[in-house]
Amino acid sequence: MGFDLGYFGDAGLEEDYLEWLVDERAVDVQNHFGKLWDYYVNQMYDGGSGGEGDTCGRCYRQGQEYGLASRITGYASKAGGGIFSSSKVKNIQRKEVVIENDIAWRISAAVDFLFGKPINFISKSPSSRKRLEIETIIKAVFSTNGGIGFFQDMAVLGGVYGFVDCFVRPGKEILEHNSFSSRTHTLTDVLQLARTIDLELIEAPRALPVLDEDDYKKVRYYVQHFHQRRNSVSNNNGFFSKLIKGRGYDRRKVVTVTEITSADGWQRYEEKELVAEGKLGWGFLPVVHIQNIAQPYYYEGVSDVEVLIPLQDELNTRLSDRANRITFQAFKMYLGKGIEGFEDRPIAPGRMWYTDNPDATIEEFGGDRSAPTEDIHICEIRDAMDKASGVTPVVAGILKNRVGNLTSAVAIKMTLMGMLSKTERKKFTYGEGLKKIVSMVLKVLDKANIYKTDEADRDVDLFFPSPLPEDTMEQLEQAKIKKELGVPTEQVLKELGYENLTL
Repeated sequence: MGFDLGYFGDAGLEEDYLEWLVDERAVDVQNHFGKLWDYYVNQMYDGGSGGEGDTCGRCYRQGQEYGLASRITGYASKAGGGIFSSSKVKNIQRKEVVIENDIAWRISAAVDFLFGKPINFISKSPSSRKRLEIETIIKAVFSTNGGIGFFQDMAVLGGVYGFVDCFVRPGKEILEHNSFSSRTHTLTDVLQLARTIDLELIEAPRALPVLDEDDYKKVRYYVQHFHQRRNSVSNNNGFFSKLIKGRGYDRRKVVTVTEITSADGWQRYEEKELVAEGKLGWGFLPVVHIQNIAQPYYYEGVSDVEVLIPLQDELNTRLSDRANRITFQAFKMYLGKGIEGFEDRPIAPGRMWYTDNPDATIEEFGGDRSAPTEDIHICEIRDAMDKASGVTPVVAGILKNRVGNLTSAVAIKMTLMGMLSKTERKKFTYGEGLKKIVSMVLKVLDKANIYKTDEADRDVDLFFPSPLPEDTMEQLEQAKIKKELGVPTEQVLKELGYENLTL
């Protein structure tokens, strides 16, 4: 069976287009974003050595080997695939492969700067009572969905793929709630129902949004296409089993799932056969799209990984070349001429060779030699990665000869200027996305007649703590000045980390 989209009542959504989207477009999307994830995690796979002429002795391969030259790995990579789509090259021996993942720690550092400390949501509702209640509801929803871990996962997915989507899924209790009920809910009841709302982060390889033809910022339909493993064993050793062979043979049954969601309804297909459908009564598409760094005219934002891949490949190539050079030069070798049986005689202290040949010689070669241009080139690659990512080794606590530059708070901020400015850009994009999530959650509770709010009540502010060490006295002095300027006391206290106190 194929797709039957008559349920949506939209002539602009064609079955043929959806077929192309999941059969062809999805393959390109999964390959592209899958490669970004491989470069981030640099996962280790079995099957690195053991072939003819393979003397490196390492029985594994790594994700970033995809970008290395075949003269190093012994494999020729194919465009569009991963390391297991590569083929063995004849007459080329696999050499010392060195991978230094300079991408992962930069992503982790960026996440720590953005969401390393808890953030605060400050309601802007005109009612002081509602402000307190809304903030309690928001805190309950995010705490149920992982708390600070949710925000960090969001930042990781956004940093790797360039964007992250959040699907707001009301729980069964909310869906079954009678929206026409006149019952008044206590705050405890509201919190209990709000905790059933699932905030699902959608990874980029499964996202196939159908955008408005006249406005790329508007999503008309949100399509997810992915492979779901079931808790049952399959006897079919087919294509998907081969795909995951490098991670260990997996015989679990795998089902291809396609989910289509609009503002009015949804459908779920398994192996292109309709298994469930239903209506949505919220009046909006329950998906929030967040770009990592804003990129005009594109649905995707700027990925922190993609810009570093060419430099990472170059770094790994030079490190591998240096390892091979060291392997070759670190051990002295001898060339004996005119000495019978020289190849069978061991090299040891005090050992002598005897020959009647007056022209016999023993020549020594090898030994480690310095290569200053190689070291300079590797340092320049690392500097280029610092500039491209905005994340310097100082962020990771590697000071080296920079200690003299960090004698004051201003000096620290100047040293980390690139990182701080990039974090500020992300605070805006992620902050706006989180505000939309909050607004959507409150709309759901309002539509279900659980907790009534209007547009003014759903407006919130976000406070991101500084990632840098702060002087407590300086913070208190700033708080005092803000209070004198008329900033609400409760907001000042929340910025200081005191939520339940009043002055």
